[in-house]
Amino acid sequence: MAHFPFKMADVELLKTEAYVQGTWTAASSGKRFDIEDPGTGKVFASCPDFSASDVDAVVESSSRAFEEFRKENPRSRAQKLLEWDRLIRESKDDIAQVLTYESGKPLAEAHGEIEYALGFTWWFAGEAERIRGNLSIPSQPNRRVVVTKQPIGVCVALVPWNFPIAMILRKVGAALAAGCTIIAKPSPETPLTCLILANLAVKAGFAPGVFNVITSSMDNTPEVAERLCKHPLVKKVSFTGSTTIGSLIAKHCAEGLKKVSLELGGNCPFIVFDDCNQEQACEELLKLKWRHAGQACVTANRVYVQSGIYEEFVATLAKRTSILKLGHGMSSDTTIGPLTTKRGVSKAQKHVEDAIEKGGKVIVGGKSGKGLGDGFFFEPTIIRDAKQSMLISQEETFAPVLAVYRFDSEAEVVKNANDTSMGLASYFFTKNIDRAWRLLENLEAGMIGMNTGNSSAAESPFGGMKLSGYGKESGKDVAVEEYLVSKTGTMTLEGHY
Repeated sequence: MAHFPFKMADVELLKTEAYVQGTWTAASSGKRFDIEDPGTGKVFASCPDFSASDVDAVVESSSRAFEEFRKENPRSRAQKLLEWDRLIRESKDDIAQVLTYESGKPLAEAHGEIEYALGFTWWFAGEAERIRGNLSIPSQPNRRVVVTKQPIGVCVALVPWNFPIAMILRKVGAALAAGCTIIAKPSPETPLTCLILANLAVKAGFAPGVFNVITSSMDNTPEVAERLCKHPLVKKVSFTGSTTIGSLIAKHCAEGLKKVSLELGGNCPFIVFDDCNQEQACEELLKLKWRHAGQACVTANRVYVQSGIYEEFVATLAKRTSILKLGHGMSSDTTIGPLTTKRGVSKAQKHVEDAIEKGGKVIVGGKSGKGLGDGFFFEPTIIRDAKQSMLISQEETFAPVLAVYRFDSEAEVVKNANDTSMGLASYFFTKNIDRAWRLLENLEAGMIGMNTGNSSAAESPFGGMKLSGYGKESGKDVAVEEYLVSKTGTMTLEGHY
């Protein structure tokens, strides 16, 4: 039995092998890769290092399971999703500990992610019984047209490390509701929580092969992902991650004309107008930006504050940020944890140095964590007097670094907010209802936060535009639709009607 740096109430919950056809499975090579605790930089577990040669057997397992699962009654699928939901809730304390050790996020945030993620199992349990086709009378006499919806087949979920539980349940929940089988390939940094979810899915009643999980190292992940995308039995791929990798996934899927949905990077603007409720705007920004040390695709990357309140707002923001406590996620007084990867620290430092060179002023933080051992820490950082020419304006930072820009007019800030290749989310704060409608229509993003920094929920469609991807996850109809195919049946009737 593995020895972990935490105690679990259910010691059988966490396994460190891949999960295929209801069996804990090693890679054919026997090789494994290490998993580090971002809070210490130390290895605390390992998982099988699957390669492309291991993929075919996994896909074939999912394909065999699909032939049975596709016929399962929607109510049966719904009941199993609800039981999965119950089992996850029952184990949330154990799961939260594992999540903190593999992602670095504070324990309170780990619990928060689990609560958010469970919205998807609950929601899709309801959606399973609400998949509908339609019947219509066409223009040609004596004909009827019926459209029926069916599960598309074997699906693949390629998920990131920043919200590994939420991303799994959002994708897998929709697929299972639709009647599809699915293979999850978690990030090398965070495979353990995904394996726990697969363990609980089988306990909830899903047959072996319906939900398979394969793990791989950073070195082998590209070839494993490519083989999954190009496998002829795979019919749908859902990817969440960077725009660069998303483009590559789309190319792989294009060869077999796979159905694909992409939720990619964000460079999200957060706009604060003079007439807003400053306390509301500041509170929402603090929650949005510092959650998981800024490592969220929908986090605020660029904060635009109107000139009339710029100095006041920046001062309040700096004061509230300076009291955050940087530390290991398991420490009770930690309010902001480490970055999940060491390369994230390097990118944050690069963005800060570039901003200083171009006239920005660091008023809070600005350095990697001191006195915190070998963990991947970076101080929560605020840069004022930011400019559009800075790297932080042009790239997704994915770190606890916040740039604040001054603006005068609505037209000016809309132009600057849209001056990015990405279009995932935008946020604005104003009490002017006319302006709110204009911004809703004029900001180029798939999701708009209107006097809120949290617009993501199981009942709301999630997805972007431009280079932030295409397709929607969660929400009514659209999410499950991604895992369905429509068949049109046309019948000619005899006699007179």
